[in-house]
Amino acid sequence: MANRFLVDSDGIDQPQWIGRVEPFMQKLSKALSFDGQEVSILFCGDETIKELNKNYRNIDAATDVLSFENGEKFTDQDGVEWLLAGDIAISVDTLKKNAEYFECDQNSELKRLLLHGLLHLNGFDHGEEHIQKGVEPECEMLKLQEDTLLKFEGEKII
Repeated sequence: MANRFLVDSDGIDQPQWIGRVEPFMQKLSKALSFDGQEVSILFCGDETIKELNKNYRNIDAATDVLSFENGEKFTDQDGVEWLLAGDIAISVDTLKKNAEYFECDQNSELKRLLLHGLLHLNGFDHGEEHIQKGVEPECEMLKLQEDTLLKFEGEKII
């Protein structure tokens, strides 16, 4: 069984590459053995993600990616059971800033943010130590993230 990825944008001009996100997410979720999930992905600007961050995390600042895990199961009209994994919101503004800051291309940063959000929806967490200390902790989630990204190095979205 495949997964469902509902991809949209809000508050920004729809990115030209938005149609390439769903096929990438199908490949990514297959590589991670995530199956039978429905995930909504929203591309937005800093204002929208700042509002989401404030409303749901009580943090009054823009960020690059937010994940909202759902975890409920439902059965569709064909009798197929799906997991409503949740929602991912990505600020295209911050994606561009991150790419410049980390000296990588926007395509690589987009793949990192999509994978990061998907891992959170599947129960992975990295804690907040890297935010306070400015370094990435040695943790399972971030190791899996970087190892998986290597497998998709040649994959083009943007």
